[in-house]
Amino acid sequence: MAAPNIFQPIPGQDELQQIPRDLLFHPGTNTNPKVLTREQIAAFNRDGYILPLRIFTESEIAGLRTYFDNLLARYMSEGKDSYSISSAHLRHGRVWDVLTNPRIVSIVSDLLGESVVAWGSHFFCKMPKDGKTVSWHQDASYWPLTPSKAVTVWLAIDDADRGNACMKYIPGTQGLGHLTYNLSETDESNILNQTVPEVEKYGAPVYVELKAGEASLHSDLLLHGSDANTSNRRRCGLTLRFTTGDVRAYMGWADKGVIVKGDVPEHWGNRTRPEEE
Repeated sequence: MAAPNIFQPIPGQDELQQIPRDLLFHPGTNTNPKVLTREQIAAFNRDGYILPLRIFTESEIAGLRTYFDNLLARYMSEGKDSYSISSAHLRHGRVWDVLTNPRIVSIVSDLLGESVVAWGSHFFCKMPKDGKTVSWHQDASYWPLTPSKAVTVWLAIDDADRGNACMKYIPGTQGLGHLTYNLSETDESNILNQTVPEVEKYGAPVYVELKAGEASLHSDLLLHGSDANTSNRRRCGLTLRFTTGDVRAYMGWADKGVIVKGDVPEHWGNRTRPEEE
């Protein structure tokens, strides 16, 4: 497949169309990692992901799960749903602590280098039998960032497996660049407003089965999604987003930044820890 235009516009999203974005995969180049192995970095460059990564012990993740349970109960009492705890590090000190945790930062910096910005934190919580899917998509499609060097650490708060709708990846699709998608704004069962069609032509999916406290890491161009949770078990994960300091953020997203390694780039903010837990 021929590489797409790196400044490909995004249909139906006027603001993003005005941003000239580099939407090609940028592989990791670190030949002397401290936490990851060279084989893991090679696997990321080939497949677009690394898993599993053990981050927290059972007792540590149990404490974080209790914190999330209480936070979710508070949000739902305000009429919000289980997917609404987004950019949580801007409001909740405990989430800021996870986003900036040295164990996570050391893994990410092995891949991204000496200048790393943390900018996103979102609880994706599929309640039992909630009926919501996350369609096949690439994160880079709707992120106003350029070049596309962002990665996501998906931290399992609950055990995640095929039974309760764990994530699924299509290996190697990050190397295809930006893919055409269809808008799905009227599909109430789809959490996202876009869907990449006919993904079966890109290969078979890998199911991201993780124990609580483990994480996966994936490229912003990797095709991924998840099915509806039809089980009686909840499936919650905390997504933590990182990129390199040379990446530029538009549409106000630079204000979400927390510098976790290196000097503060002039075009990124550097949010401090919120007082509220």
